[in-house]
Amino acid sequence: MSYFSQKVVWITGATSGIGEFLTYELNMQGAKLVISGRRTTELERVKSFCSHKDQVFVLPLDVTQISDLSKNTEKVWNHFGQIDILINNAGISQRSWVSDTILEVDRKIMEVNYFGAIALTKAVLPYMKKQGSGQIVVTSSVMGKIGTPQRSAYAASKHALHGFYDSLRAELIHDHIHVCIICPGYVHTNITLNALTADGSPMQSMSDSTKNGYPPDVFARKAARAIAKQKEEVYIGKKEIIAVYIKRLFPKLWSYLVTRLNVT
Repeated sequence: MSYFSQKVVWITGATSGIGEFLTYELNMQGAKLVISGRRTTELERVKSFCSHKDQVFVLPLDVTQISDLSKNTEKVWNHFGQIDILINNAGISQRSWVSDTILEVDRKIMEVNYFGAIALTKAVLPYMKKQGSGQIVVTSSVMGKIGTPQRSAYAASKHALHGFYDSLRAELIHDHIHVCIICPGYVHTNITLNALTADGSPMQSMSDSTKNGYPPDVFARKAARAIAKQKEEVYIGKKEIIAVYIKRLFPKLWSYLVTRLNVT
């Protein structure tokens, strides 16, 4: 029997990319799913491709609307009577130089990637404590461990997630609630199409690194395996993962290499 069988799993950012393919993977593995995102029509599309549609509860949600998160969490609890796993996956990327980027872009990325995730976590946490178990998963990035040109706001938001969820993990040690940070490298999704540029407009093009990235269905299987093993932190990607270890073990070499990267 799958680790996810009959577990209630709430996935944000489920309308495309990693969230969409995690939906398909966990649905096949027998999870009862809550899928959230801003676009109801896209959530319904994702549900229509699921193997077990009757196990999918569509809940439109904008994680930046903090005041709505508590009542939406209550909806999930009332619908299923439990929340076993929360996967904070909603996010937005960035492609712009620091000197060109308006502050509103930095704020927006932090609101979605960081504050949205921690606010929903704070809303769900009392229910997990009430039931005496749970698992909180957050999609970070390799950029949560390093920083490169044209990713300043994105890297900052992902670094912040590591600080918060590492601290949370330590606090929950006696509550039977596990915390998993998943760090993708390049995954073939639409993330760069929607990445914010210096003035806040979407990039509307896919970078070569993203085109050549991990297939999202393969990524979803590996992520599901890491969640099932209750990993604390996991890196999933191709050769870009090496950057994390170079920075950790050879910081001066990394400082040299990072200025020479193709950061498309």
